[in-house]
Amino acid sequence: MTVKEEFIEVYKSKIMRDGSIKLLDWLEKSDFFTAPASTRRHSAYEGGLAKHSLNVYMRLIKLLESEYGDNWKDTVSEESVAIMGLLHDICKVNTYVVDMRNVKVDGAWIQKPYYKVEDSLPYGHGEKSVYMISGFMRLTREEALAINWHMGEYDNRVMNGSYMLSDVFYKYPICFLTHLADLTATYLDEEVPE
Repeated sequence: MTVKEEFIEVYKSKIMRDGSIKLLDWLEKSDFFTAPASTRRHSAYEGGLAKHSLNVYMRLIKLLESEYGDNWKDTVSEESVAIMGLLHDICKVNTYVVDMRNVKVDGAWIQKPYYKVEDSLPYGHGEKSVYMISGFMRLTREEALAINWHMGEYDNRVMNGSYMLSDVFYKYPICFLTHLADLTATYLDEEVPE
């Protein structure tokens, strides 16, 4: 099964909310399944964004099982887990473009392709994903907060000392677990290309 097929299978089996099919259709028409997850770090390769999204979804389930045991579904629905894991980074859709740069290889300059960011909607990161999803379907408060704050301490809005992030993590533990799922998927499941 390809990453795209796996993503779509999980999406269709877990996310039943009004508007979810239109969102999936939009994702399929976008570069979501071919885009990288980053320009040069984790999953910076074609299709890396979809793979990273699946990794976060699977990590979130593992964290919920670890924290709440077999009854984790009493705490958060499978649909919410799929939404938070699979859609947390849709802010990256149609954002990466391939460009060329000069690189010295064995003493000679050659042109190599690389990804760069061209963001036509500079709305932020997590907040941009929430905004984009909300154009198709309604999110619960917990889903919106978890997606909004999935970058945790790496979010530019809190890097200068705001207590907002810790307030969110204390009030909504699913937000903290979504952040941890993103971190563990990035650093334990994914590689930085050479």
